Amino acid sequence: MSAIKMGALHVVSVLERLDLVAPCVADVLKKISNADQIGVAEIDPTLSDTAAFCERYQVPLEKAANCVVIEARRAERRWFAACVILGSTRADVNGVARKFLDARRASFAPMEEAVALTGMEYGAITPVGVPPEWPILVDSEVAASDLVVVGSGVRRSKLVISGAALAALPNSTVFENLGRSG
Repeated sequence: MSAIKMGALHVVSVLERLDLVAPCVADVLKKISNADQIGVAEIDPTLSDTAAFCERYQVPLEKAANCVVIEARRAERRWFAACVILGSTRADVNGVARKFLDARRASFAPMEEAVALTGMEYGAITPVGVPPEWPILVDSEVAASDLVVVGSGVRRSKLVISGAALAALPNSTVFENLGRSG
């Protein structure tokens, strides 16, 4: 892995520090061909939330990606998806996401359920390692980013990954305007 620079983060190859990611994330990273191009940085876990993280580690909000878990419903059926947007935007859950998922209703999944279903810590959920049957919706601005910082499955670190690598994850689909300003 060539050196990755992102704000004040000390980034190393994730393959050298799989101990810094959730077990389900490590399992996926061991199997994907471009894992050698992904970095990981250890952080203060109390600063994992986007705004505090960006301020402390000098990462612009436009370079921080958030992964949110969406619960979709139609009749008695419930299913889940991951949405990846920039930290400077909000997920269009009831527009773009709901329509793509062909759901009658879509909302943010309850925290406890998102944590239980992903095997990741709250505030550190990442699309790398979500259940394999889940669709992953990636905002086009994330996909076009050379590098973004996203959760690692645990609050004590962040992944540094290209938008193209996120868009190439299995079950990923790129959408215009998935992330909305304000």
